[in-house]
Amino acid sequence: MKPIYFFSLLFIFFAFARIGYAQNPPDRAQIQRQIEEQRRLQAERNQHRQQDSTEVKEQPQQAQPAPVRRPRQRTSEVTVAPDKTVPLTERAVIKNLDNSKTPANPVWLREMLLILDLNKGANAALRFPEQPMGERINLFTLIFRLMNDNRIAMYKYVIDQDPVFSESSKVSFEDILKSTQIPYTTEGTGENTRFIVAEIDIPGQDVTKYMIKESWFFDQATGTFNSRVTAIAPIMVRTDYNDGTTLTTPICWIPYESLRPYLSRTLLMTSDYNNALTYSMDDYFMKKMYDGEIIKTVNMRNQTLVQQVGSEPEALKHAQDSINNQLQAFRKQLWVQPDTTATATTGKKATTVKGRGAINRTSTQANKTATKAPKAKAEKSSAAPTRSVRRTR
Repeated sequence: MKPIYFFSLLFIFFAFARIGYAQNPPDRAQIQRQIEEQRRLQAERNQHRQQDSTEVKEQPQQAQPAPVRRPRQRTSEVTVAPDKTVPLTERAVIKNLDNSKTPANPVWLREMLLILDLNKGANAALRFPEQPMGERINLFTLIFRLMNDNRIAMYKYVIDQDPVFSESSKVSFEDILKSTQIPYTTEGTGENTRFIVAEIDIPGQDVTKYMIKESWFFDQATGTFNSRVTAIAPIMVRTDYNDGTTLTTPICWIPYESLRPYLSRTLLMTSDYNNALTYSMDDYFMKKMYDGEIIKTVNMRNQTLVQQVGSEPEALKHAQDSINNQLQAFRKQLWVQPDTTATATTGKKATTVKGRGAINRTSTQANKTATKAPKAKAEKSSAAPTRSVRRTR
């Protein structure tokens, strides 16, 4: 664009702007009123700010406490009343279901009942301390609290019979207190009734035996041969000081799977030399750290070992050893054993050959030394190396 055209357009623009300004002149009075209104509003804002700052200065400053960081508590560290137990979380319930999975239809199963005598050294970890000592409690005290909190189910104990976990076989905690003659008081009514038992009245020192049901099974899906405790029954042993007789009272049957999540977070002392609490009660049963005597194996006639072989100690011991040998034999026949033919030929004893002096060596060593020949070294060729001769033209 040429400069003359640009200046022509600019002149026309200013001309029209001047004509419009002349036709609509601005109202100077209105503009002045707007400016004064803005000044007044700004003055009021400043005045309010000064008043607020004066009131804050006049008030005494209160010392604010320093923020305290609350430590994170795990489920096992939650503090509860001494006679109560911590409820299970959803994660603990799901984990217990995964750990308690047993083969539905095993191809081989052997069930038996064992007696654990807590007076034996291997089983003493379940008995002591007889009274709670801080965080340490014995197995029956834990079971007693769980029964009182209605967190586990109890089933009727029938002499010389296998445990039956059905609705008709359930027993209440009040029935157990009455049958074992444990003093108690009640609190609340109806479904909210709670039985209060003093810590000193819990017969932790009287429960000196346990009966457990143990299952040996072969899982074809995983190819494993394993054992598992499926039920446990505390047995109370009391002595009548009038006539000196011993009264044995089994309390009830309890499914082990309902106890597992609570046993897994309760530690116990398993050694007199290492006082560290390194194992849980669930580890104690899963690792078979107990020493039990077999009193019955599940059979078609539903007979105990005493009914089968008699009450003589030697006959009972022989029957128990026979059952253990059967379990070991079944375990061995599951796997292919190494061939012993090759090891029999190489494992022959070498005849000794006496020589001069006190030096003795075996005939095999002598033959090996005699027949050992030095390795022949490769002879060096005396011929001169051949040289490639290129054909020349």
